[in-house]
Amino acid sequence: MFADFFRLIHRRPPEVYDRGFVRSVKVETKAPRNRRVERVLALGWVIIVGKSFAIYWLFGRYHIPVNPLWVVAPTIVFAALVTALYLLRD
Repeated sequence: MFADFFRLIHRRPPEVYDRGFVRSVKVETKAPRNRRVERVLALGWVIIVGKSFAIYWLFGRYHIPVNPLWVVAPTIVFAALVTALYLLRD
């Protein structure tokens, strides 16, 4: 990069110097919700509910000595986090 020698000689900033910076940004409208993403989220929740019932049934059927919440709870927590991030976005 070459230095700005004109500014170095005259020791004053050019007139367009202040216009080179963004003062503020305003967004007038919110982005509309994407129906496809909402369908995928709803389908994901249906799959999670089905998986949760299957886990409870399988753990009871095969007498696995672990509480099924160790499998179901993290799934529900992370799914709720993803859903909340989508719904509460700006």
